[in-house]
Amino acid sequence: MIEVQHVTKRYGRVTAVDDVSFRVEPGEILGFLGPNGAGKTTTMRILTGYMPASEGRVTVAGYDVFTHPIEAKRRTGYLPETPPVYPDMTVREYLDFVARIKGVPGGERKSRVDTVMKRTFVADMASRHCGKLSKGYRQRVGLAQALIHNPDVLILDEPTAGLDPKQIIETRDLIRGLAGDHTIVLSTHILPEVSQTCQRVVIINKGRVVAVDTPDNLIARLRGAETLYVQVDAAGDDAAAALGAIPGVTRVGPADQRPGSGAFEVESERGRDVRRELAHAIVTRGWGLLELRPMRMSLEEVFLQVTTDELPSDAPPAEPAPPEDAAHVEGEAPRA
Repeated sequence: MIEVQHVTKRYGRVTAVDDVSFRVEPGEILGFLGPNGAGKTTTMRILTGYMPASEGRVTVAGYDVFTHPIEAKRRTGYLPETPPVYPDMTVREYLDFVARIKGVPGGERKSRVDTVMKRTFVADMASRHCGKLSKGYRQRVGLAQALIHNPDVLILDEPTAGLDPKQIIETRDLIRGLAGDHTIVLSTHILPEVSQTCQRVVIINKGRVVAVDTPDNLIARLRGAETLYVQVDAAGDDAAAALGAIPGVTRVGPADQRPGSGAFEVESERGRDVRRELAHAIVTRGWGLLELRPMRMSLEEVFLQVTTDELPSDAPPAEPAPPEDAAHVEGEAPRA
């Protein structure tokens, strides 16, 4: 559904995006992650046709965003980080306006507006002027305008920014419900949101893609070993030595800074399950087995590991601000 092939974006001598390639399958939710200045916003603006790439090719629903920009944009809904709402319009007036410029037929506009207001939980604000909405409601009205023409592809930049916890849960459920009918690229700094919402992730750092996989596969690949949390009711040194002597165990270390807690991190050879042997060794020595469970890297740990490793010395500098003469897409009206 979305193909990004060797995309590079330069601002003069500065390379903001460097040879980025990835694919988003139909109906998939892809998380697009990276630290500030990594090139996320530039890449998303290229995907939506807002700015051209210096090199490379992007297709959306089979249409090249540079050679067939109108066709690609008709199939794309975009929510910028700052929603493009008009403060002097009511929510209903604004969404009706967006529906008209995005080509929704006249006979369908009212039903489409009603549908997206209900789906994004803004129906109770239909008569409120956009300028008087809270940040959370503006964010959801921005999501409604991205959905109004029922696009094949949704590009969402920080869709839950400014929402309260209840609204975040509702928006996550909404995005998950859109999968299958829509192909979604979701940019966010909230890593738990990715693990709860996205099927795959692309991590970008200093303009380059450094990882592409499912969250679970990334965690397993970077861990490099199986790790268990074991808490034993026994003397610490004796327990550590006994656990370390079990075949397949490669390292035993403290899992808790409290002295005498009996908690250990036990690493084993990759693909080898030593839980049975651990339990047997503990019980036969007459110790109490208080806890035995797998330990997993968090997505935060994965993110930090792949974005703090040293890149080659010719890695590009951080993403610059767009040129002054480029209009800010967040402040413009949506374009068909």
